[in-house]
Amino acid sequence: MKDVVRFSFPTTIYFGPGALEQLPLCLEEVGVTKPLLVTDSGLPKTGAFNMVEAVLKQSRMRFALFSDVHPNPLIEDVERAAGAYRTNGCNGVIGLGGGSALDAAKVMPVAVTNKGSLTDYDVQTGGNTQIKGPLPAVIAIPTTAGTGSEVGRCSVITDPQANRKFLVCHPEMMPRRAILDPELTVGLPAHLTAATGMDAFTHNLEALTVDMFHPMCDAIALKGIEFTAQYLERAVKNPKDIEARGHMMIAAMMGAVAFQKDLGAAHSMAHPLSTLCGVHHGLANAICLVPVMKFNRDIVAAKYAEVARCFGTDISRLSKLEAADKAIEAVADLNRRIGIPGSLAQVGVTKDQLPVLAKKAFEDICHQANPRLCSEQDFLKLFKEAFRHS
Repeated sequence: MKDVVRFSFPTTIYFGPGALEQLPLCLEEVGVTKPLLVTDSGLPKTGAFNMVEAVLKQSRMRFALFSDVHPNPLIEDVERAAGAYRTNGCNGVIGLGGGSALDAAKVMPVAVTNKGSLTDYDVQTGGNTQIKGPLPAVIAIPTTAGTGSEVGRCSVITDPQANRKFLVCHPEMMPRRAILDPELTVGLPAHLTAATGMDAFTHNLEALTVDMFHPMCDAIALKGIEFTAQYLERAVKNPKDIEARGHMMIAAMMGAVAFQKDLGAAHSMAHPLSTLCGVHHGLANAICLVPVMKFNRDIVAAKYAEVARCFGTDISRLSKLEAADKAIEAVADLNRRIGIPGSLAQVGVTKDQLPVLAKKAFEDICHQANPRLCSEQDFLKLFKEAFRHS
């Protein structure tokens, strides 16, 4: 992991330590002469932001800045970013940060080019078919290894009035270039490295278990699971481990590619935990994943057996169900080793919130692809298990 490499899948990706130096070339390749740099309020205080700013200034690239994206991006964030884009005469976008900043950066061109509210373009209501292009080019620069948003064509946006998250998706929302430089992630605190890493893991795992014939995505998901099993703990415990940081960035990207198959019940639980309780999305996934794996165990035991293999378990003499149990134990153990809290109660969720969370999870679209059907009562049981689990 010493050289910068370029590959496409289909986004053109620059990967490796020092890949950030390719930013001026990326802007030139997509014809952007004045980008709007979209990020969250914390990023301008970090070394990662300083590195990006230095590269832009050294190349004499004029740019404008919007740094007010919330941890769960709001409709208002996107609308205000679109206003900054127009006011400053920009003709392209740089998304910098974690999944929230990248999602806001990717969907902002929809607001610039199309009329109405973002809710008009909600995938669940078929609004994505109404998006008109062409959309301004986006270059994505992740500073975490979690969502893989840098290679996705969808953004998750929060509607505060409805207390829900919704998806906006379009092929032209996919970034034209992604710069994956592990040096930008070394300043990420251990607890966020753990939470974002488990977000990547959950993407890969849930994509693997979706009942759809897509062997390419399955293979990618398994490799993403293997990388997480091998490198996440190293990245948490040694922030300057560039090899581990780099492999986790790849694992996150693999998760985003794999979940074009879809996701599952853990994500339907995580979404209202973020909107109603303020729990970090990756952390919510990590806490909910083990109860969901137990819920799905009997149906996807053969796939969970492959997950156990990714953790180094010899499954040759185990039944599929025994191997599935080993996979569930391995995920729970990884959570413990990297400091993930053992229950929803430990992150401030209260017992009286569980029925509302179950209702919102049932309304969420992700669980429709879960390998085992989930009723609202099933979700209530899952939330209760995650609430008391330790």
